[in-house]
Amino acid sequence: MYKFLEQTVDDYMTRGVRTVTRDLDLLALSEMFEQDDFNSYPVADDGYVVGIVTKFDILKCFAFTPSQMLPRYHDLMSRKVGDVMTPEFIYVSPDTRLTRVLQIMVEHRIRSIIVLDRAQKLVGIVAREDVIAALKATASD
Repeated sequence: MYKFLEQTVDDYMTRGVRTVTRDLDLLALSEMFEQDDFNSYPVADDGYVVGIVTKFDILKCFAFTPSQMLPRYHDLMSRKVGDVMTPEFIYVSPDTRLTRVLQIMVEHRIRSIIVLDRAQKLVGIVAREDVIAALKATASD
């Protein structure tokens, strides 16, 4: 386990991350979630990450109070990613230690974290599965 303490995001992150744009509708986004089996996508604009959108963001659209009228499914799914994304997101750098990533994931109950380089460009994403793989790999040493 001591080897895990030395591991960084760069060793385990997924590179070549698929992004979405603010103007993508939620129906297309839900199809992407189904096809890719991801839980979130970075939202990019001109090469920079401007937010993150998750499956939970879609679900929140369907949470109604008794005082709200229930819109139709297709009306909600025609909304745009920019309307539901989270513009304030947590990110790490490739040299961030996985121990810190694990701490952030547990503390904020998130499944994946965007990885940005020093120029604030997207270079990857690190998910729970990546941290678990690192734990497993370092436990056998």
